[in-house]
Amino acid sequence: MKNIDFYFSIGSTYTYLTVTRILDIEKKHQIKFNWKPFSVRVIMKEMDNIPFPKDKINKVNYMWRDIERRAEGYGFFAKTPVPYPLSEFDLANQIAILGLDKGWGTDYIRLTYKKWFQEGKEPAIDPSISEICKELGLKKDEIISEAKSEIFEKKYMSNTDSARKKKVFGSPSFIVENEIFWGDDRMEDAINWAKK
Repeated sequence: MKNIDFYFSIGSTYTYLTVTRILDIEKKHQIKFNWKPFSVRVIMKEMDNIPFPKDKINKVNYMWRDIERRAEGYGFFAKTPVPYPLSEFDLANQIAILGLDKGWGTDYIRLTYKKWFQEGKEPAIDPSISEICKELGLKKDEIISEAKSEIFEKKYMSNTDSARKKKVFGSPSFIVENEIFWGDDRMEDAINWAKK
């Protein structure tokens, strides 16, 4: 089974499309994705890149409609606009890293995006985080405390450093050896490259 590194940030809008369909894609193509939450916000600041500035309303409106159309094309839905940008961006991603270490991360990430894009509930704050912890049988306060610990802050920064070294500049990104494929619509391209 081929392996592809999957760099993403909870907070990236188009990553909703990827995490919603990625498990089916893995099964279909016999591919294994290595999930790597990182801070795309830090890297974008380093590039002086503002993805959807408020004064560019046409671009912002296009993004929301594009996500809706693409979701429909994949067989699910998005109800936009959603809360954006996130108030607890880093915490959302550090919880993801904790969860991936503990075995419930993929479920947490997918539920987080589902609640964000289908129910309008912002990640890593209530009611989303309480509902997800209840669904997964987790203790919210303990999860938040552990995710904020120095161990997981360092893992988060390590993933971000790794992304930077591999020249990742956006989320979602897929790395096949030294090849970068950026964007949900490049996931299949990454798979095809991995199978070459």
